[in-house]
Amino acid sequence: RGAELAAPGHGGVGGGGGGFGGGLLILCRGDLARLLRELAQRGAEVLTVPAAFTLNTGKEHWHVLLRARAIESQCYVLAAAQTGVHPGGRATYGHSLVVDPWGTVIAEASDGVGIATATLEREFLTTIRRRLPALAHRRL
Repeated sequence: RGAELAAPGHGGVGGGGGGFGGGLLILCRGDLARLLRELAQRGAEVLTVPAAFTLNTGKEHWHVLLRARAIESQCYVLAAAQTGVHPGGRATYGHSLVVDPWGTVIAEASDGVGIATATLEREFLTTIRRRLPALAHRRL
């Protein structure tokens, strides 16, 4: 339904903060995994993914997809999620998450208004990337 309200962009945005390289994607559809991996290969270590998953889709897919993206990109994933009931009756799932590069949810907000905070550890990120150098594997 988001495609009815806005048009997707043409890639992610790189940057950084707090000593980490970063990347931001908004309104991504089926190619989210590929785009996040490309940002990671360009040096991103923390990926921000704001989203508005519907209540039904979010219950089944939100955690699974974000954990998979963190594992595939070997990045921390900060996922801000819209929550509540909106005009026209559309309900969004909420549950903003912070996921580490191993795919573990290290912070989660509820389905209401809230904040999820976590400490990002560079040493952990470096260890994951060193032990499993998946970002170097690009061929299918």
